Amino acid sequence: MTVSKTAEKSSEKPADTAKGRKDAAEGSGEALQLGELSEQLGYVLKRAQLKVFENFLRCMASLQLTPAQFSVLLLVEKNPGRNQTEIASTLGILRPNFVAMLDNLESRDLCARIRSTNDRRSHILVLTDKGKAVLARAKKLVATKHEARLNDLLGPSNREALLGMLSKIANEF
Repeated sequence: MTVSKTAEKSSEKPADTAKGRKDAAEGSGEALQLGELSEQLGYVLKRAQLKVFENFLRCMASLQLTPAQFSVLLLVEKNPGRNQTEIASTLGILRPNFVAMLDNLESRDLCARIRSTNDRRSHILVLTDKGKAVLARAKKLVATKHEARLNDLLGPSNREALLGMLSKIANEF
């Protein structure tokens, strides 16, 4: 393990130490060369996803909703009476992660799990009144801020083309 000499100097102020780390990280000041990585669809898709999620989180800060939580609330609203396994499977969320997310949404009184009358081992998901209100506000924020920013960046025809291409990858790859 290498210890920075800057960090070893106890007489330095914390701001000076942080500045030293920043300067060291900047190195020559030139951006890293990505080479073939910049042409790998997986890499570019992931970078784009990170940017989209960052913007989504900023837009949803007042409601404290993640993209996954928003997706769950939307699916529960559009598919009343469906069980949690179906919702998790549709979104590609692993069972342990989904249970933790539902625990969080339930603790915030946004949704509820109700034991199925058809299969007592299964739980049906429903939005609470508060969940319906939060989802309505979230949809408005997504439309007016998040999706609007993407639409401005891409334009309508590019947006539709990108949706088509991404759907093709998701459905056929």
